[in-house]
Parts: sequence; C-alpha cells; structure tokens
Amino acid sequence: GLVFSCLATVAFAQSTTSNMQGVKLSSDQPIAIESDQLEIRDQERKAYFTGNVKVVQGTTTLQAGKMTVNYKGEGSSLTSGDANIEKIFVDNNVYLTSETQKATADHGEFDMAAQTFILTGKQVVLSEGTNVFTGCKLTVLMNSGQAKLESCGGPVRIMLDPKSQKKQ
Repeated sequence: GLVFSCLATVAFAQSTTSNMQGVKLSSDQPIAIESDQLEIRDQERKAYFTGNVKVVQGTTTLQAGKMTVNYKGEGSSLTSGDANIEKIFVDNNVYLTSETQKATADHGEFDMAAQTFILTGKQVVLSEGTNVFTGCKLTVLMNSGQAKLESCGGPVRIMLDPKSQKKQ
C-alpha cells in the first residue's frame, strides 16, 4: 500500500502553536531525578547531573545526557530539599515526553521564575500522535501547557498524517 505523508509547509507567522498538557511542571508534584553521576557544589549553588539523566514529574519525562541545576537560597542545599530551583539546563540528546507528545532537541532550559521551558537545536522535533512538527526553538509555557515552535528562518515544517485527520 502507498503511504501518503502529506508535507504541509506552513509559512504563516513562521511558528506553530500546540498544547503540551503534560508539561505543566508544577511545584507541588514530586520530581524524581536519576543519573549516573551527581556533583553538588553548594558554594556555586549548582548541581551537575551527568550520564543517562532522567527526570520524571507526573506525566512528564525528560531525558538528557547532562543536566545542570541552578538554585538559590542562603545556606540551602539541594540534598536537604530546601533549595529553590531557579533554572535547569539540559544538554546532549534532550528528549521530552508528556502524555501524547514527544519533543527532541540539542539543548533545553527551564526557567522556574518565568515558568517557561525552551528547547533549541539544529532540529527541534515535536510529535503529537502521528503528526510531526520541525523547527529550531520550542517554547512551552508551563502554566498553560501552550507550546510555540519557531522555525529556523524558513517556514515551520509540519508532517500531517492523513490517517489521523480522518478520525476527527
């Protein structure tokens, strides 16, 4: 059988928006972090997780080769749980999954104050079911779960699976 993958080139506004419902990283849900190695430098207020980093919170899973956590708070320590996380940086094959969506990128940055999560890379791929969106910068507003994918200068490329369109 023939497989039609309709390649829709969307040039309007140079970006596409979607909702990433699972990426509502809320402070009231526990976050589980696994990695091969962890180095905490309380003087710098930084924690370095390296090797097979996996972060799980609710329905959201984030995987990367390396993650740096910046936190603030006088005399606070990440291990004692009283650290106030400011920013989280992830690098090396960043892979984010939440409910029906997946995103891959080279780098990721969580800004806890702004409640934003930005994925960047040579090719940022967001897939929702069988639909695939490709760009260079994906911004997720964690409060609403709204995601905006920006292009690499040209149009944002979207691959829509015709089979998934018929169901709606």
